[in-house]
Amino acid sequence: MEESSEEQVISRLFDLENDGQAAQRAELTGERFLSLIQDPTSGLAYVFQHGLDETEGAEVPPGTEFWQYSTLDEAARAYAQLLQEDRQTGELVETDSEEGLGDSDTDGAEVRDRYSASDEDLLIGGEDEDKVGQQTD
Repeated sequence: MEESSEEQVISRLFDLENDGQAAQRAELTGERFLSLIQDPTSGLAYVFQHGLDETEGAEVPPGTEFWQYSTLDEAARAYAQLLQEDRQTGELVETDSEEGLGDSDTDGAEVRDRYSASDEDLLIGGEDEDKVGQQTD
């Protein structure tokens, strides 16, 4: 199996984090974040520290680092240690942060019409629903 380049790993980690795959995520001062992520494809776990990606993947934010571990338990211990260090130095802002995740235009379900699931919808049963399973002669 071919090893991924550092840029490919960082891109993958951003994708996983933006898709809500981070097991834990903390906000640090200076619009920086620390995340615990396990890649479902490779099974590898990562501690991922980065700033906001304002270039939508065109450039790696300054100060971006990651540490790779073979198990989620190992990564979780390292994450907890880094979080404790950030807490002691006053750099921890929030321990459960969703700040800066994804693109605001594409996050969440699209709301079309509050009456879209109405009686006029062919997929929603109507008064004929009571006749399902009954034979008529």
